Amino acid sequence: MVSVSALGAIVALVVAIGLILRKTPPVYGMIVGALLGGLVGGADLVQTVSLMIKGAQGITTAVMRILAAGVLAGVLIESGAANTIAETIVKKLGETRALLALAIATMVLTMVGVFIDVAVITVSPIALALAKRANLSKAAILLAMIGGGKAGNLMSPNPNAIAAADAFQVPLTSVMLAGVIPAVFGLTLTYFLAKRLRSGGLIDNSEVVAHDTQNLPSFWAAMSAPLTAIALLALRPMANMTIDPLIALPVGGLVGALLMGRLAHINQYAVSGLNKMASVAIMLLGTGALAGIIANSQLKDVLINALTASGLPAYLLAPVSGILMSLATASTTAGTAVASSVFSSTLLELGVSSLAAAAMIHAGATVADHMPHGSFFHATGGSVNMDMKARLKLIPYESAIGLIMTVVSTLIYGVFR
Repeated sequence: MVSVSALGAIVALVVAIGLILRKTPPVYGMIVGALLGGLVGGADLVQTVSLMIKGAQGITTAVMRILAAGVLAGVLIESGAANTIAETIVKKLGETRALLALAIATMVLTMVGVFIDVAVITVSPIALALAKRANLSKAAILLAMIGGGKAGNLMSPNPNAIAAADAFQVPLTSVMLAGVIPAVFGLTLTYFLAKRLRSGGLIDNSEVVAHDTQNLPSFWAAMSAPLTAIALLALRPMANMTIDPLIALPVGGLVGALLMGRLAHINQYAVSGLNKMASVAIMLLGTGALAGIIANSQLKDVLINALTASGLPAYLLAPVSGILMSLATASTTAGTAVASSVFSSTLLELGVSSLAAAAMIHAGATVADHMPHGSFFHATGGSVNMDMKARLKLIPYESAIGLIMTVVSTLIYGVFR
């Protein structure tokens, strides 16, 4: 197999980032970046395309499971289940703990299978109304939702966890459980940082929009879909019975629709969920093409040699690669997928266990997934009508939340393992 130079891999990443910043669809940005990187790195056109196709083929199992997860996501969002879950949590905790309530509500939504940006958008009308009543700033409520979403994402059956589980061939539930303790630290830091931003940039009356709370399912009916999916996935570690996410996630959605009395709408929910997952699945094919170039480049050797020369332990390659790839792609899913595909074999050869490597990469990918060249940055800012300058000021706080989760994950699965 042809080897691409480290320069070629760097060119691939830089070109991909540059094109994404210029609003090129991420899949095209990564494909063009991979193509140019392979050619600059010493491969001819046929060899470059072959590496790209091989990389994309390696991601297809994750793509299938992500598309299947669209049924669960569609049921949660379109049935009103996500709204019910968020409303219930906020009401139970009350206005006096509004920031904590918003963080937990967004965490729970992402934890049960809603995309993090969709979770923030779902909670944002509640957040704006709460912020107006409690005199909270936009920065505080948005950081609370983002931090809670990051924590939930670390222990969810979302595409990022599926990508890590597939690359390292470990149960999805194991990757989800590996994120629980780091997520608690992330949630805690989120609350304290959000409290520091309570004042300034208050909400205008025109920004508070009444949201429909009629005809929503009950809380336990709303929770039935994710609970069913998680119960099916948990059969593998608990009863040695393997139910693949390809089956468990859509079955959870079907059961939830049935118990909410919305089974007649399941096709509508599935179509909606598929539309949401399709963009992720397409992006991952571009991610696979980019990973095919980087995986067959000397960039891995450069990173390993740098770690060795610095005297740092080999397991740090996992969180560092997650951070770097999320910085390059501005996406938890793409960052996790690229880092896992590229560095999985190397980490295993270095003696890092599959679960430990998956957990540390997954956590690392939350550190820089909110950069301005990604859609998450703009979608979350728009959810609370925040201008670009104010949104940029939140980046250090978001990175700090991702970093503490990465540090805790590295301590658990690297230092003390």
